[in-house]
Amino acid sequence: MGTQVGERAVVLGGSITALFAASILSKSYREVVLVDRDKLIGVTEWRKGAPQTRHINGLLARGHLALEEMFPGITEEMIIGGVPLSDLSGTVRWYFNGKRLKQVRSGLTCVAATRPIMEYHVRRRVEALPNVTFMEHYDIVGLVTSPDRSRVTGARVQHNIDGTGEEILEADLVIDATGRGSRTPVWLNALGYGPIEEQGTKVGLGYASRHYKLDPASDPFGTDHSINPVASPTLPRGAIFTKTDNGRVELTIYGILGDHPPTDPAGFNAFAKTLAAPEIYEAIVNSEPLDDPALYRFPTTMWRRYDKLTRWPEGFLVMGDAVCTPNPVYAQAQTLASLEALALGRHLEDGNPPDPLAFQRDVATIIKPAWEMTTAIDLSFPGVKGRRTWLLRLQHAYMRRLQDAATRDSSITGAFMRTAGLVDPPEALMRPSLIWRVLRGSKAKPAPAKPVRQKSLVR
Repeated sequence: MGTQVGERAVVLGGSITALFAASILSKSYREVVLVDRDKLIGVTEWRKGAPQTRHINGLLARGHLALEEMFPGITEEMIIGGVPLSDLSGTVRWYFNGKRLKQVRSGLTCVAATRPIMEYHVRRRVEALPNVTFMEHYDIVGLVTSPDRSRVTGARVQHNIDGTGEEILEADLVIDATGRGSRTPVWLNALGYGPIEEQGTKVGLGYASRHYKLDPASDPFGTDHSINPVASPTLPRGAIFTKTDNGRVELTIYGILGDHPPTDPAGFNAFAKTLAAPEIYEAIVNSEPLDDPALYRFPTTMWRRYDKLTRWPEGFLVMGDAVCTPNPVYAQAQTLASLEALALGRHLEDGNPPDPLAFQRDVATIIKPAWEMTTAIDLSFPGVKGRRTWLLRLQHAYMRRLQDAATRDSSITGAFMRTAGLVDPPEALMRPSLIWRVLRGSKAKPAPAKPVRQKSLVR
């Protein structure tokens, strides 16, 4: 353990964000208690309290680095356990605007674990910490505060099986890691700290996932681990088709603005047939499905701007999806959570309790580049409502040229994926040397994107 900051920290939620937070807190608090409504210990399958758990949940290259920093050697453990290791620009086959990018090995590694298996491996590490306790099957009722409401002193919880009454978990620090459904805005309003400003973009996203046992004769991967046709304004449908743990392959297909994939097998396959990567459909129709398609709807992105508050109760922090849920197509959420956990560690390293507002502002600093990058991409779709400045339109034109040039120049693919993987900031794509390669390698006058009418797409 490091320098002890307090006696007990309570983490609300059992998500990957909560596990990251508990690991960091265990170095600074004598006891860490993690509370969730589900059974957690030993679970390797989908759980009810995590509705997105049946779908692909990626950890980007920067998140993988953070994962190893928090849990040294965990990548090797997962590989031994049957999880493939991929290279974001080397063994992932990317399609942008219907064209395949040129691949290059870059060292941008990431593990292709399903969410339950990723959580299982991380949870095992956290379980092994002697001062961390899991309280399973507990609903989170609310916060406990000091009489003047200036400090959070614990949480009220209730067992959801045996019907016993509320319990109070006293704590020096409480962290809300309950995800998008977080009650913190309601709690803070009731305590006199609100209202909370929210930002978001209505994307009308819907995605459906299915798992398969791949027919070797129909294997489209070759030396690749994943095939990802990305939705574009000309074809607003996309997919992630990846090898994953236990010898399975996982397919998530998606559409925006209400163009959601069907969940009946025939409709699911028909939707997959319209993708820019025809090898996906050819693979799944000859492979053994292991489950039925499951649909998840994601109407709008969301960022709760806790960083803009001028008052905040001591002893309380918010992390992960409880703060921000970006468009899940870009697989940023787990990586942002890992970076927020490392930031939490920096706030604790001087041996003092974290300053809540300073921490929430650091969380916003972590979120902002990823949020701006993906919001700009969302606004490249004409049907998505939002303000498009001349600068944003210029960015869209440049990105079309960059993606076109990346179909011929693997070094551009590598630079692009370093930014997409949150290893480099978006500004890295504006280096003069890269701009020169983009202008030289792309078409002189790339046509502006025009949306395809959804009626023309096979359902």
